Amino acid sequence: MSAAKPTITVRALRAEDRADWAEMWHDYLVFYKTAVTDDVYDTTFERLLSDDPQEFTCLIAEIDGRAVGLTHYLFHRHAWKVENVCYLQDLYARPETRGTGVGRALIEAVYAAADANGTPSVYWLTQDFNETARRLYDRIANVTPFIRYQRPS
Repeated sequence: MSAAKPTITVRALRAEDRADWAEMWHDYLVFYKTAVTDDVYDTTFERLLSDDPQEFTCLIAEIDGRAVGLTHYLFHRHAWKVENVCYLQDLYARPETRGTGVGRALIEAVYAAADANGTPSVYWLTQDFNETARRLYDRIANVTPFIRYQRPS
């Protein structure tokens, strides 16, 4: 018999989540081989708690009251559409919870928020080496042919 999947709760970020959020976001950034300064942590957390609809929103996934995942997403205008689109910028599940449904629950919560906002298009980026996450993404989204370019630093 396989072990039962844990019950995952997804909820909005709260001010008291600062330590858990910072730890998970740090680990997410390390995975992508990057880092940000303390002032970016402070500014981002402040923005995530804002009720400005133009700011990013954060959802936290919990198992048994413990924060085990996060996602950051943003609604924004798109020149090719009348309605806004939703950009899911960051998605993270603690390593010991991967494969339990945390990532899927967070993405589905963003899908639900987008539907409630009248925003049918949700998109995100990932790096080609993120094979574990891409197996999930391939089941719940369509890969596009776009290639991202960025201005050199």
